[in-house]
Amino acid sequence: MNDKTAKWRYALIITVAFIILAVYCARLVQWQIFQNDYYEDIALTSTEYTVKTDAVRGEIYDKNGVPLAVNKSGYRVVINKIYMPDEELNENIVKLVKLIEGCKGKWIDELPIKADNSGNYYFDEKKTDEIDELKSKDNLNMNPYSTADECITKLVEKYGCEKFGKKEQRDIISVRYNMDRQGYSRSNPYVFADNINQQTMSIISENMQSVKGVETETTAVRVYENGTAAPHMVGVTGLISAEEYTEMKNKGYSYTDEIGKSGIERAYEKELRGSGGSKTYEIAADGTTTLKSTVESKPGNSVYLTIDVNMQKTAQKALKEAVAEAKEYSKSVGGKYNGEDCVGAAAVMIDISDFSVICAASYPSYDLTKYYDDYEKLASDETLPLFDRAFMGALAPGSTFKPMVASAALQEKAITTKTHIDCEGEYTKNGLHLWCMSYHGSIDVYQGIRDSCNVFFAETARLLGIENMNLYAKRCGLGVKTGVEVAESAGTLAGPEYSREMGSEWYDSFVSPAGIGQSDNQFTPLQLATYAATIANNGVRLRTHVVDRVVSYSGSDVIYKTEPEVMDNMGVSMTNLKEVQKAMNMAADSYIALYDFDMEIAGKTGTAENSGSDHANFICYAPYDKPQIAIGVMVEHGTKSSVAVNVAKKLMNEYFKKSSDKNS
Repeated sequence: MNDKTAKWRYALIITVAFIILAVYCARLVQWQIFQNDYYEDIALTSTEYTVKTDAVRGEIYDKNGVPLAVNKSGYRVVINKIYMPDEELNENIVKLVKLIEGCKGKWIDELPIKADNSGNYYFDEKKTDEIDELKSKDNLNMNPYSTADECITKLVEKYGCEKFGKKEQRDIISVRYNMDRQGYSRSNPYVFADNINQQTMSIISENMQSVKGVETETTAVRVYENGTAAPHMVGVTGLISAEEYTEMKNKGYSYTDEIGKSGIERAYEKELRGSGGSKTYEIAADGTTTLKSTVESKPGNSVYLTIDVNMQKTAQKALKEAVAEAKEYSKSVGGKYNGEDCVGAAAVMIDISDFSVICAASYPSYDLTKYYDDYEKLASDETLPLFDRAFMGALAPGSTFKPMVASAALQEKAITTKTHIDCEGEYTKNGLHLWCMSYHGSIDVYQGIRDSCNVFFAETARLLGIENMNLYAKRCGLGVKTGVEVAESAGTLAGPEYSREMGSEWYDSFVSPAGIGQSDNQFTPLQLATYAATIANNGVRLRTHVVDRVVSYSGSDVIYKTEPEVMDNMGVSMTNLKEVQKAMNMAADSYIALYDFDMEIAGKTGTAENSGSDHANFICYAPYDKPQIAIGVMVEHGTKSSVAVNVAKKLMNEYFKKSSDKNS
């Protein structure tokens, strides 16, 4: 290429680039100067805001469709910034407060500053975190020692409510401060009052009809039917916390959303929540607002549990009677540690065919319908009604542990069915001194389980060893989580591993106390029931579960159905397991509390020593020949194992009575 041609091409490129740049500049001049008014009008007349709408939460039922957590129509009052002029906000807040209070209703008042009858301001001592937040740099930027009056003075100025009286000022401040916290904007209306009755809604609608921006809406209100049936399992919902919001905002949650806080409400939040809709508004330059489009919300799915409400009520009644029985026994015999300290108990019944939970009751308990109203009283109650003893209350199992030890020892050939061990009322090997409840003489494994001989099982545990014993225990669901969908305790298995965690030393001689269900062993009623079901199921442990199925809100489609899932296998031969089952049947036949029970069952009692009265425990399955159900009962400081046996007896009577009613 010669120099002349190259110069010509460079000149052409520069010319083309200059022309393109000139065109862009001319277009920008046209847009910004000559057509500025046109495009400004478009911008002003095409402002859009999208407001999210709530989804209807899925419902919760028992296995038979009895409602536990359902939705009913309610009403709420909303302030919508799209329509509400800022200069009229304070006046309208005052009007709304007067209307609500005139109807004896409640509006959302979360300001941590209150006023006494004389109009003096003071901090709500129960809201220390909220007080700190109010004074923080992000809000009032005041000293930690600032008084309530000083805070109010600054808030009055901030919200421009100087012309109002003291009560009205505080009302305005409370609403507007909460508005700020919740991000009140054209895209985020503010809920002024929630769950108001129809009469209040009608009065507000009538009196605020001419006020733009105050709206009454129909909403779904969570109602807990049969609130005392299974409160720990069902759980509650509540306003999302700051920590939860930070974690879940990317999943579409807003600062004002309700979220599952415990139980199934929490565990199945994703399925129950549903997906919200939206409304898109267009605001013209003259303030005219038009609803452009609507996206309908989608309701959440509903959850059917495996529990039976009637069995739940039977269990709760039986547990209450068990605690009363222990206390009555204490009065009759006098002295200390004879049941006078018995305050709590729990029971779990499992369907052996699939390890579904038929009932899981904890006593004392509470009423879900009054949870938030009674929370402070419940939280301070020393009997711990909010604590789920059935799934979380781990206690020493006592002699209920022995059938597992026997199964493991037979399988590992530490003993045989012909092995005899002498019981003279005490065990003194390896520096230990353990007492037995009686002098049993020379006994085998059948008598050892039937008579609950501590000497037999202290020696059997020594021969078996802690590693083998804990291996088989875990296979039964002891010391590990059962897999149930809600919160549960894994319990504790005594042994070197746990001792290391606690910073203590483990000695081989400790295996003997562990073998009789003492030492550091602690399990939940759920684990005991799972363990009993595993023995009844010939050593196969399935996943214990409380959810039967998840269905669409309309009930027309099954989204998910829980199928039996094998979790583990005891690894005990049928020959050995049958011997243990036989021994458990012999034990059940020997209990006075079951003399009048007209069904053959397999069971094992346990009284576990602790710092107070002995815990009273019982495991069983029934019928013995064709097992259908397994039960685990723990009565804290129940002192006599018969107290726990009576609970299981009442559950079996109710269950098999219902079964016979169905078959007749």
